[in-house]
Amino acid sequence: MRSGAGGSESGGTQSCFQLPGAQSKYRLGNECEQYIELDLRQDLLTLDDGSVLSVEGMAQLYNQYGHTPKFTGDYGFARMNQMYAEWSKVPALNGGSLWAGRRFYKRNDIHITDFYYWNQSATGAGIEDFEYGGLKYSYAFSRKDSYFQEPYINRHDFNVAGFKVNPGGELEFGVSYIDKPDSTGANSGWAITAQHKQSDFFGGVNTFALQYGRGPGTGLGYTGDVTLDRDNKSWRLVEYFDWQATPRLGGQVQFVYQKDTRPDGDDQDWLSVGGRTSYAFTEQFKLVGELGHDQVDATDGTRKLTKFTIAPTWSPAGPGFWARPEFRLYYTYASWNRAAQQAASQLAAGSALSDSGAFDNARHGYNFGVQVEHWW
Repeated sequence: MRSGAGGSESGGTQSCFQLPGAQSKYRLGNECEQYIELDLRQDLLTLDDGSVLSVEGMAQLYNQYGHTPKFTGDYGFARMNQMYAEWSKVPALNGGSLWAGRRFYKRNDIHITDFYYWNQSATGAGIEDFEYGGLKYSYAFSRKDSYFQEPYINRHDFNVAGFKVNPGGELEFGVSYIDKPDSTGANSGWAITAQHKQSDFFGGVNTFALQYGRGPGTGLGYTGDVTLDRDNKSWRLVEYFDWQATPRLGGQVQFVYQKDTRPDGDDQDWLSVGGRTSYAFTEQFKLVGELGHDQVDATDGTRKLTKFTIAPTWSPAGPGFWARPEFRLYYTYASWNRAAQQAASQLAAGSALSDSGAFDNARHGYNFGVQVEHWW
């Protein structure tokens, strides 16, 4: 969960900073919603062979700042974003599982930006982590990989994990194929992902991923626009590093570059680089800072946004970077260029970067507030 209250220098409700065309934003002191996930998992039956039948459900609640928390209507929602059954630890699958329903599935994300670059969550069914020859194989068939996806589109995801390529390093590969929908102007598409995780890397874990897709596969981690044909292509590089150098000093840094090529000339390049670090002065008090820069090269120019946050933080669970809950006071400052303002005014009128937003015609501004973040 995360919850809080924030304001802007204009005296109104906090308005968060995100660059048009960027697929994520740097989160610390830059989240403008109340958000809760409540999950329940129940084992129903343990069979004689040790396998387990289970069900799981998750309720999700969301409401924007500045509006009564009704969790419904134009400014919020309440929904079941997971609801599935699983048969796990199946001996015939060498410890793998069978599942069916709507679930979070093989989600890979960067925490400081909440960027799910490779996310196979879906409504469907599959075989997960069937082990053979030291490798783990997974297959999922889905028809709806986003709660908000209106048309039902058949998608196939196949993963192979467990390649021990170096000490502490492991490779995983994934292929997604999107069937051509039965509608006018629709196309099939595909995407591939290769990911390497390195443990014990300068006291932390390093993740490096490469992704490439064509047609609707240009969504890379998701089902993309089915009106795009195979001449439309995207590729992405993802690099991020988590570390806890000492019990009191930790953080995460990221680098993301994505290139979208479109025959109609609507090409776009997105670059995101930044990091968050925390230092604990005592067992329960941390100072957390975050600096991030996004840049989008589009047909209308080069859009730029730089955002900085400082957050004195009470951390009753301990001094570590990942220790939660955190109770934060924060100050966030951002600056952006004219191209970013013009794009926001056209594509997201009323947003923080637009000339009709909280900062009017200015191309810089600050927010402040208080927030709690917790998981359990």
